Amino acid sequence: MTTDPKALFETAMLAALDYRQSVADAPARPDRSYHDILATLDEGMPQSGTAPETALDELLSTADGGLMPITGPRFFGWVMGGSHPTGVAADWLVSAWGQNAGYHTPTPAVSAIEDQAERWLVELLDLPTGSSVGFATGATVANGTCLAAARTGVLLKAGWDADADGLFGAPQVDVFIGADAHSSLFSSLQLIGFGYRRVITIATDSEGRMIPSALEAAMAGRDNPAIVIAQAGQINTGAFDPFAEIAAIAKPRGAWLHVDGAFGLWARVSPHELHLTEGIELFDSWCTDGHKWLQVPYDCGFAIVRDREVAQRAMTQWSSYLPIIQQGDRVPSAFVPELSRRARGVPVWTVLKVLGREGVSELVAGHCALARRFADRLASEAGVRILNDVVLNQIAVSFGSGDAAARKAQTEAVIEKVQADGVCYAGGAQWRDDWIMRLSVTSMATTEADIDRSAEAIVAIWRRIRDAGGR
Repeated sequence: MTTDPKALFETAMLAALDYRQSVADAPARPDRSYHDILATLDEGMPQSGTAPETALDELLSTADGGLMPITGPRFFGWVMGGSHPTGVAADWLVSAWGQNAGYHTPTPAVSAIEDQAERWLVELLDLPTGSSVGFATGATVANGTCLAAARTGVLLKAGWDADADGLFGAPQVDVFIGADAHSSLFSSLQLIGFGYRRVITIATDSEGRMIPSALEAAMAGRDNPAIVIAQAGQINTGAFDPFAEIAAIAKPRGAWLHVDGAFGLWARVSPHELHLTEGIELFDSWCTDGHKWLQVPYDCGFAIVRDREVAQRAMTQWSSYLPIIQQGDRVPSAFVPELSRRARGVPVWTVLKVLGREGVSELVAGHCALARRFADRLASEAGVRILNDVVLNQIAVSFGSGDAAARKAQTEAVIEKVQADGVCYAGGAQWRDDWIMRLSVTSMATTEADIDRSAEAIVAIWRRIRDAGGR
């Protein structure tokens, strides 16, 4: 079956362009449900192939009305970037080039581009020079990659080679983690063989920040190899752990210090938010996402490790059919679990080139200012409470009064009607004793007008529910 690639690519390009040009004015929710769409796909495996043009048309028809407008200006459901158009274009080229960016010598162009993207990221985030960056799929795998390096590092110091000999018979490793850590960290601990229950949970304050005295008490009297996991940007409040104090407690004990900074690590680039990250450079590894605040298309997270040798030891694989590595060469697959992988560094390099240091800084600072504006507009309405100190881009909102059950019911009612209304998209989450509306301001498309319009829509819905007695 032959086809014209030019016609196919033009069809895809025009459809993508039409979507991106219309997403700002479309409802901020899908019009069709998962089960509705699944019903249209209820057919067996085709016996014979379909013309590529027909398949592409069917793909577009199937997706129509079922896409969440994450790239739109009023999507606040989760911390998700807006997929910068330049990054999307670069990502198309990555797919068209079809480069397996596992080794540098067979794919020199994309590997060299990733090499420079690594250096730019370390410089931009002001982390220790020479730190390695593994280009992973997202924060879960990036956290797991960093924690695998942590496992390697602390056990090597204890005289055990976990990469060669596994964990059977290995010295016990104590993992200290804040009580409000993100779920991806527990998944990562599961993946590296440490388990998600075998952790020592450290108490946190009202914003979700780890309490240093609680960490010190938990570490007292323990001499096992240790890993301490801190957080830059608590998922509900945006709060940052006190990194300098944590380092002062844990470093003298020989602990490996890791930061989950899936979105909060980007505060390093904004002069207004930089103080939140004080002491973070003292840590040993850091995780963040490119497809959040950097606005790179999805499938992009960064596993950053101070000790390149340990990072490579935890990840590197080799076989006789693979190219010989020359001393000093950077091998892309040496810093992530995958050997076969797409050239994730290309969209990163392209977006960094377009935005520059000033552009990234303005993006982060601007979103934080928009989040404060959003919170102020909502808090001015009777019955609306902002439950967090809005230090970053996250807003935790509760509606109504009465006991926790009553507040939850009213907040859930607001969220349900906001999602149905379609002016903006907001999600819910549990925070302490409250069920909250969580708003995340992260899309490059969002403006002050979008914030004001969204706040007005949420307040109008809350007034109707309040006046109807909470229904």
